Amino acid sequence: MSRPDVKAFFDEATFTVTYVVSDPATSCAAIIDPVLDYDAASGRTSTTSADAVAAYVQENKLGVDWILETHVHADHLSGAPYLKEKLGGQMAIGKHVMAVQETFKAVFNLADLVTDGSQFDQLFSDGDTFPVGNIEGRVLGTPGHTPACITYVIGDSAYVGDTLFMQDFGTARTDFPGGSAAELYASIQKILSLPDDTRLFMCHDYKAPGRDTFAWETTVAKQRDTNIHINKNVSEQEFIAMREGRDKELGMPKLLLPAIQVNVRAGQLPEPEDNNIRYLKIPLDAV
Repeated sequence: MSRPDVKAFFDEATFTVTYVVSDPATSCAAIIDPVLDYDAASGRTSTTSADAVAAYVQENKLGVDWILETHVHADHLSGAPYLKEKLGGQMAIGKHVMAVQETFKAVFNLADLVTDGSQFDQLFSDGDTFPVGNIEGRVLGTPGHTPACITYVIGDSAYVGDTLFMQDFGTARTDFPGGSAAELYASIQKILSLPDDTRLFMCHDYKAPGRDTFAWETTVAKQRDTNIHINKNVSEQEFIAMREGRDKELGMPKLLLPAIQVNVRAGQLPEPEDNNIRYLKIPLDAV
C-alpha cells in the first residue's frame, strides 16, 4: 500500500492537529482540518497556525489539490478558505453537512445560510475516491459524533476526525445534534476493519492522565487491542451505555458557538455590517 508523507501541526490552544498529506512521487498534497486562530476573549482572529501550514507547503514545493474537513468542528474555526486563497485546492467535506447546516441555521437564525453544502467545492459520500497525486484516497462514512463525520483513508494512513482519540483517551462524544452512540460504535468498527498496520491520525489530543506528552498517531491494531472505551473486549451494548452515560457529564466545548456558525459556512466569516465590522451571534438559552 502506498505510504504518503505526513506532516502534523499541533495547535495547543484548541488541541487540534492539522495534517499535510503528500505523495512523495508527485508532490501533490491534501491539507486536513486546518485551523483559523480565534481568541474568544477579544474576538480577534489570526492566521498564525494556517501560515505555518502554508510555509511548509511552499518550502517543500507541494501542490495542494484538496483541503479536507473531517466534519463541522465545534472546537476551532476552520482555516480552509484562507489556505485555499493562498495555496489553491478544493474544499471538501461529507455530504451530510447539509443536515448539520439545517440544524444550526435554525439555532443561529441564519436566514441567508444555504443548506445544500454549496459553500464547499466537493461533498463526499461513503465509498468515494479521490487522488492525492498517485495515491488513492478513499472516504469512509463514520457518523456518530456528528452526522457529517467522515474518515479519509489515504494510502496506508487514515484521518479519523473526532471519531477516535488516542487509545489511552478513548472515543468521541455523541451528544451533539444528530449524534448517536450506536452509530459511533458501527463507524469505529469500520475503521478497525482496516489493515492492522494502517496508521491512524487523530484530530485532537488532550494528554490522557499519566501521559506527559501530546500524541496523535497510532495504528488500527493498537486501537483494537487497547482503546479504553472500545477495545476488542467491549461489547456494543457496553460501549453505548458507557458513551451515553459519560456524555451526560460533559460540558460544552468553549468555542462551540463561534465555531459552528463559521464552519457550517465552510469557514467563511460573516460579511461585515455597515460599520465594516463582522459579528458572530451568541444565542441565549437556546443550546
